[in-house]
Amino acid sequence: MPRANLRKMVGARKELSMNLSIVYSTRQTQFQAATFSGGLETNLSKIASFGYDGVELAIRDPSQVNIDELEKLVQKNNLIVPAIGTGQAWGEEGLSFTDPDPEVRTVAVERIRSHIPVAERFQAVIIIGLIRGILKPGVSHPQAMEWMYEALRSCSQAAKTLGVRLALEPINRYETSLINYVQQGLDLIKEVREDNFGLLLDTFHMNIEEPSIEESIRACGDRIFHFHVADSNRWHPGAGHLNFESVLKALHVTGYQGFVSGEFLAHPDADTAAQKSINYLKPIINKIIRLQ
Repeated sequence: MPRANLRKMVGARKELSMNLSIVYSTRQTQFQAATFSGGLETNLSKIASFGYDGVELAIRDPSQVNIDELEKLVQKNNLIVPAIGTGQAWGEEGLSFTDPDPEVRTVAVERIRSHIPVAERFQAVIIIGLIRGILKPGVSHPQAMEWMYEALRSCSQAAKTLGVRLALEPINRYETSLINYVQQGLDLIKEVREDNFGLLLDTFHMNIEEPSIEESIRACGDRIFHFHVADSNRWHPGAGHLNFESVLKALHVTGYQGFVSGEFLAHPDADTAAQKSINYLKPIINKIIRLQ
């Protein structure tokens, strides 16, 4: 089935809704919040059977993935790919936009550029997570930010030619000191100055950094390009203390029509977490849509 037709089909099935997806890593990974990893055919089939409309693909290096096979299996399971995660390039290779070694910075930019044809193929957003880097010894904060601006402009401009969007994720202070909360992300958007550059908001990180998750969501408006959900303990939604009805209502008010994507720990196991998440979130989303 052609990609455009598949998107049209799912869009009709969930008209005026926020569709649900979940993270799947195309290879085994050290990142524990990639809920599913490895076992491509089995896991995509499982994700579809749970009722998810989409699968967010975590791809460390597109050159190491058979994209044709991946696309066939995605289509076979009537799934959409709303976003492509790139964090494993940092976590497993140490690539970042803010490394003091210019060669590492160059390779990091080239890696993100290599995702652009894949993202265009799936009509997906490219996620900029920890590939933006951390503040390393000997590097000033202004210098790191300048390297980040340059990298993000370069990647956004390259992606724009194929109609691809990039979304940077504000990540909590315990993982990086570069862009922790929403207002910093909005300031970054002004510096990058590209219409196809926006933000990915994640409820786990927002619970740590934002005074009000709902107010920060409303402040972002149409600059929200993708949305991650995990509860306060980074388990599946419903397993902690976050008020997801309030959070998703605020997201809906912005006019967001993208995917709500589960990125949470596989606790007690991936299947149980995925099933509990969708069972918890679907009624909330349906209620919000009915009340619009």
